[in-house]
Amino acid sequence: MPRITDEILTEINKVILGKEQQIRKVLVAILAQGHVLLEDVPGTGKTTLANAFAKTLGLQNKRVQFTSDTLPSDIIGFSVFDKESGSLQYQKGAIITNLLLADEINRTSSKTQSALLEAMEENQVTVDGKTHILPKPFIVLATQNPVGSAGTQMLPAAQLDRFLIRLSLGYPDRTSQVMLMRDRHTSNPLDHCRTVTDVQTLLKMISEAMEVHIADSIYDYVSELAEESRANPYVLLGISPRGALAVCRAAKANAYLDGRDYVIPDDIKEVFTDVCAHRIILGSKARLHEYTSELLTEDLLKTVAEPAHREFRVK
Repeated sequence: MPRITDEILTEINKVILGKEQQIRKVLVAILAQGHVLLEDVPGTGKTTLANAFAKTLGLQNKRVQFTSDTLPSDIIGFSVFDKESGSLQYQKGAIITNLLLADEINRTSSKTQSALLEAMEENQVTVDGKTHILPKPFIVLATQNPVGSAGTQMLPAAQLDRFLIRLSLGYPDRTSQVMLMRDRHTSNPLDHCRTVTDVQTLLKMISEAMEVHIADSIYDYVSELAEESRANPYVLLGISPRGALAVCRAAKANAYLDGRDYVIPDDIKEVFTDVCAHRIILGSKARLHEYTSELLTEDLLKTVAEPAHREFRVK
């Protein structure tokens, strides 16, 4: 019998062709209770990916197309006065859902972007002094177009730090593109995507993933990687404690997908760049030498020695 995680990946791979690695990483983020930033040009399947995950996992999902005139109230909701009760009644915003697709999040104002901060960190929103708890699980899958800066607002570092991972789907290879065009000639593969699990089962999987064991030597390894990023002469802002915690959560989820109940150094290496590259702010010296945060994370993995012994299970 295939594991339920394998069934989930199989269903989504039927819809998004040739992107097995990226699909797996999105599932890692979901199991780690994290949010995903997809940085890609239009037409690469970002919206389809979100819809496929929502359908396969049995989640309620909503989509918001961010524009320059999108207001915070469009996202988190607002209060209206009810004559009968004589009090303010909360009108739900798009954020009251399990999976929120925030399309082209960099095309709206900083004020609207910041409306997501509380929700992404604390799974709640506050409107007119009243706190409203979001459904569980709550996942933001945001997209931004890196090509063309007209009418866009760069995400501040504080908000980038709320995303567990940043990914790029990229264009499909020739074989996958031929299959994509052929499959969509008569029908939409999303219509045939099967619901594999439900909310309660997914929450159980998330709980199991977070119980995966991490040895002290692995914690030390992650700490050294973070410290080395902060000491790098090209770096203005290195990996924060929140970033180090995010690496551990993602590594647990990666181990869970591999069927292990303990983390090994390879789990850290697998998730490190996707979790940390968008959290690092480089200085002008790095830009002068065309040195990117992705290259920095790869160099850190090469230079920082992984734990010497191989006993990472629960003793």
